[in-house]
Amino acid sequence: MTSANLLTDNPELYEARFPDPGRLAARWTEDCLRRHGAGPRVLDLGCGTGRDAAALHQSGRTVTGADLSETMLAHARNRHPGPEYVRADLHDFDLGRDTFDAVVCLDSSLLYCHTNDQLDGFLSSCRRALTPGGLLVAEMRNGAYFLGRTDLLDRPAVNEFVWQGTAYRSNTTLTVDRTAQLLRRTRVWTTDDGSLPVEQHSAWRLLLPQEIRHFLAAHDFEVLELHDGPGPRTEPLWRQGELPGTATDGDRLHVVARHHTH
Repeated sequence: MTSANLLTDNPELYEARFPDPGRLAARWTEDCLRRHGAGPRVLDLGCGTGRDAAALHQSGRTVTGADLSETMLAHARNRHPGPEYVRADLHDFDLGRDTFDAVVCLDSSLLYCHTNDQLDGFLSSCRRALTPGGLLVAEMRNGAYFLGRTDLLDRPAVNEFVWQGTAYRSNTTLTVDRTAQLLRRTRVWTTDDGSLPVEQHSAWRLLLPQEIRHFLAAHDFEVLELHDGPGPRTEPLWRQGELPGTATDGDRLHVVARHHTH
């Protein structure tokens, strides 16, 4: 196997590895948008294969899906039509001023902002893109979970699945880089078809709840919700009609913030 990133270079493989047949992530997002009265125009930032963007479109919203990967965008246009799909870098994007009623950033996409400058760039871009009163909805890993906890760290987690007749095995190890404030991931892929193993590296910013509040306030966002669940990737999973909690102790973090102008 040769790939810069096996999953993002192979969107169908990504969907096989992370199935969401009930579109739970999109339904949770739609629930947030409705609960806080968001308008119809939604930007799904880091849209990946387009599954969530298409599900939000089917809910009656006007959706733009944005991603940095042209391969993912091509797959989204072909397999999940309905939204408009555009290439954009979440660190600094300009899709017009007051263009959207909500910006959605799921599955830890926001945490690819590794530095303060990148996070400022992301929030400045969101502020420009949103109408006054528009919402930012984000779902991500919770940096606070790793304060004193090691149950998810420094030991391999193994996942196996079959795609197009080939058995894939991923061996994933998470480590904390305290100096860079990053959660680093090393993933080794092997298959049963004789291909050589592939080792790939990525990282997420470790953000603490109060740190998130500070950054949002600095960019004129009022935090409406900040909690560890229930959500689309929590245990137990979110169920339709469930209201958000108030704790921020679990391994996932969910944020809903409203953009205000002075």
